[in-house]
Amino acid sequence: MSTNIHKIIPIADLAEKSAALKKKGKVVAQCHGVFDLMHPGHIKHLEAARKAADVLVVTLTPDRFVNKGPGRPVFNEHLRAESLAALTCVDYVAINGWPTAVEAINLVKPGLYVKGSDYAAPEQDITGGIVHEREAVEKWGGRLHFTDEVTFSSTELLNNFFSVFPPQTKEFLAGFKARHPASGVIDAMKGLGGMKVLVIGDTIIDEYHYCRGLGKSPKENIICTKYVSQETFAGGVLACANHTAGFVKEAKVVTCLGAEDDKRDYVLSRLKPNISPELFTRHDAPTVTKRRFVDPAFLNKLFEVQFFNDYPLPADVSGQVCGYLEDAVPQYDMVLVSDFGHGFIDDKIVEVLCRKARFLAVNTQTNSANLGYNLITKYPKADYICIDEPEMRYAARDKYGDIRAAIERIAGGMNCGKVAVTRGHLGAVTYDKATGFTEIPIFSDKIVDRVGAGDAFLSVSAPLAAAGLPMDVVGLVGNLAGAMKVSIVCNRSSIEPVPLYKFVTTVLK
Repeated sequence: MSTNIHKIIPIADLAEKSAALKKKGKVVAQCHGVFDLMHPGHIKHLEAARKAADVLVVTLTPDRFVNKGPGRPVFNEHLRAESLAALTCVDYVAINGWPTAVEAINLVKPGLYVKGSDYAAPEQDITGGIVHEREAVEKWGGRLHFTDEVTFSSTELLNNFFSVFPPQTKEFLAGFKARHPASGVIDAMKGLGGMKVLVIGDTIIDEYHYCRGLGKSPKENIICTKYVSQETFAGGVLACANHTAGFVKEAKVVTCLGAEDDKRDYVLSRLKPNISPELFTRHDAPTVTKRRFVDPAFLNKLFEVQFFNDYPLPADVSGQVCGYLEDAVPQYDMVLVSDFGHGFIDDKIVEVLCRKARFLAVNTQTNSANLGYNLITKYPKADYICIDEPEMRYAARDKYGDIRAAIERIAGGMNCGKVAVTRGHLGAVTYDKATGFTEIPIFSDKIVDRVGAGDAFLSVSAPLAAAGLPMDVVGLVGNLAGAMKVSIVCNRSSIEPVPLYKFVTTVLK
């Protein structure tokens, strides 16, 4: 392949090449894609594209924008470019610099933009990108052209023959696909678009202070570090609301800030447009802030300082919150509780939520500040529980027993019909009172940052549970959301529908 390296050029140079060729009266065809595993379908498609024009250029999705889930692409952008350049029918290859093909089309301005026949029906494109690509090529006087060649799926080939997933995951997916096609799962997620959700819980401002180690102080038994930079993230209930808001019609976030350094402007600036806030204030506390000192090389957390007051909410503020919830909660299809146990949600608020919610989804988090004091059993009832295994074991007071027995005991005591328990590298287990248990494997072992993975699982899975989807679907989608989240630094970005749809399509090929 190295003899064809001259075909691989920067995207800006490709634009100049295309302009020069068009001046000479040549018809330039452009193909675009990931091309993660070159197969006969790709080759026939590219050969057909070359026959329809004088010159064929291929623009390639770069690694950082391949939204097919963790572990993809299998082959990096340079190897993929070399594979394309090795084909006689391909004249030039360029690695794109953007998430979509639209910008590349606007640079190349091809006479033909060529796609396979599976894109001929725009409504079947889950990304909606083909519509924008057509508009871009027609804007420069070109047209969209479809080839009609034999098709294969790179994703399916990789899943089946390149050990993308371990044997137990493949076994689970084989059974799951027999029950639920990818299109059905995606349609179910799209069906959440009319739902109204109230999200309530603790606001947390996560700060990452990046610093590099200098070594031990010669005079003290401490490790010294050098400050590099810092980054701030909207965490806690804000992260949950942002995850959920991508999938539902509208979301209301109900939370409490502190009067001391309230960070109100920052909080409001970090919410998605379809989230309306209801912010209460307690005058005896700061807005909860967790400042982590982090080694930027591998995102190792070195030390953490928390700013909060977790004493019970002052009675006057609790009364205000309860008064608001009495009227607001019945207006929403679902209430999602993100309870970090930092002093906001008290027994009176719990009582209103349990009494008024049409569908109540609850997470109570156990963390270093509330160990043993913030159990799921503080809620007398719930419709959907989503917690991790240690949190379930704390609630059941069962350290070593069968986790299924613990789930049944807690679910029975809370009259809860649906439960999801996340188990880290063991995946998740879901429970439905009517159908029993399902174990869901993990879908990624490449972890950038674990912070917020459980929040992503909760926020994406809860609306599906409220919509009445089977718990194996709820668990699969939740696990996929969690797998995507561990590749994101803290809450730098939220889980969005289109990448999740693509991930679903990838694993269910």
